[in-house]
Amino acid sequence: MPIKNIFKAGIAGAAFLAFSATGAFAAPDIPCGTAKLIVPWGAGGGTDIIFRQIVEKVNKNGAKPQLQVVNVGGQGGNKGAKQAAKAKPDGCTLFAIHQSAITSYFTGRIDITWDAFEPVSMVTSTPSIIGANVNTPYTNLSELVAAAKKNPGSITAGGTFGSTSQFVFLLLEDAAGVKFKHVSYDGTKQRMTALLADNIKLGEINLAAAIKFIKAGKLKALGVTNPSRLDQIPDMKTAQEQGFNLVYAVERGVVAPKGTSKAIVDHYASMLKGAAADSDFKDAMHKKGILITYKGAKDYTDHFQATYDKWLPIAKKVGVYKRK
Repeated sequence: MPIKNIFKAGIAGAAFLAFSATGAFAAPDIPCGTAKLIVPWGAGGGTDIIFRQIVEKVNKNGAKPQLQVVNVGGQGGNKGAKQAAKAKPDGCTLFAIHQSAITSYFTGRIDITWDAFEPVSMVTSTPSIIGANVNTPYTNLSELVAAAKKNPGSITAGGTFGSTSQFVFLLLEDAAGVKFKHVSYDGTKQRMTALLADNIKLGEINLAAAIKFIKAGKLKALGVTNPSRLDQIPDMKTAQEQGFNLVYAVERGVVAPKGTSKAIVDHYASMLKGAAADSDFKDAMHKKGILITYKGAKDYTDHFQATYDKWLPIAKKVGVYKRK
């Protein structure tokens, strides 16, 4: 065999061994056996449920290093964000993120936004549902808006101030020309408890955390902010069907501390892409009304910037933009 062919064969063999040893190309040098994925909300909420299933699938697929969910609740997700932003960019810390990184920045609750991190992958998209306590007189968004117009600022809407769960109501206010009385809760679990107890009349919910309560008749689902109906609850109309131009979803993904190398970012993006493509994972997410919307690092970066640019004028219009 010619020397150049022997050389090529050696390279191919080495690449094959690197691939076959881990199920993926050899990992970059990451100085930890287990990397932590900071989830900046408490255990049991919608975000926590989703990321625990992502981590379980990634680890079963042979992730190196293995991932471990670490809940750092408080400040509407901002406590965990600050901790993640200060972590070493060595691949041992990742951060579970959604658009609260943008809305919290707009409202002045935190001085950093999405670009304080290196986007790795967007994985899922969860359409929001406008939920209501069962004792409320309205059964859909049209009836809710009519009631809100009669008594501006009187209907309580629960959502973490500055986060996505409040922002969806700000968008509804803008789309419908109404005002709600906003009440803050630190996470999904606390908001759900208040909604079930009739301490608030409205709350942003999703099927991942609320489907059992909806099907049991313990919560009302007034409308979904997806462009199409959810086949898990096909009778629930979209906001657009009810005459309101509101399309919205909580888009969850993973980022790394600023300065993390492209090799490490690409390594984790590959892991997450594998989980997103897994049929069992897809089925599990579908049952919860969660869409798989994988984007790699570059596309996720572009998407974050586009979302920021789209929401900035809205935040200013509804009066929640507090940056100087």
